[in-house]
Amino acid sequence: MRGLLRKLKRRIGIRLGLLIRSVEDEVDRRTLPKFANEPTNLRFDAPRRIANPQCIWIGDDVSLGPGCMLSATTRYPGAFMQGAPDVERQTFEPVIRIGNRVSATGYLTIGATTRVEIGDDALLASHIFISDNQHGHTHTDLPYKYQPLDKLAPVSIGRGCWIGEHVVMMDLNPIGSPRRDWRKVLVGDGIVVVRHPDMDVTLDMVGKVASRLEIVAG
Repeated sequence: MRGLLRKLKRRIGIRLGLLIRSVEDEVDRRTLPKFANEPTNLRFDAPRRIANPQCIWIGDDVSLGPGCMLSATTRYPGAFMQGAPDVERQTFEPVIRIGNRVSATGYLTIGATTRVEIGDDALLASHIFISDNQHGHTHTDLPYKYQPLDKLAPVSIGRGCWIGEHVVMMDLNPIGSPRRDWRKVLVGDGIVVVRHPDMDVTLDMVGKVASRLEIVAG
């Protein structure tokens, strides 16, 4: 009898867990904001943070894991920076564009003041930081967080790229060739990439060209 009760409790627990998970998935889907377009079959797991979704385009069949932040900065300092002193306010017209079938494991942070693009079929591991700007550091009497953003430069990650874990990407020439659809680039784990010197390469830990990677379809 006790064995039967244990089996019954287990079955009830599993069904209840599946029901809770399905409800959570539906809540995630229904609480998504209105983006600049209407992507189909988008999976964007919670928790998440999205700033100015009207400036963000997302392709079809995209999967973004938990902990992602998409920040299209239209004003800096913004409302998020509470208690900011009376400093210079900057305004921007940012664009974040994520292609079709892009997959990100989770904890992806994208910050845009100009333009950040990720091409179709890109694969992104976890804890990746992509930004088209940097905090200024010219005023010695002002904390970095309140200084004007500078070094604004669009970031473009080409079609089919694979970006490893804990990668920081800023102020880049295009990653992955924009001229050849099936040319791909792989960036290894833990890389800091600034001013990419060439297309279609892998990078070592100090951002130097380590080797060339050329994968041509067919």
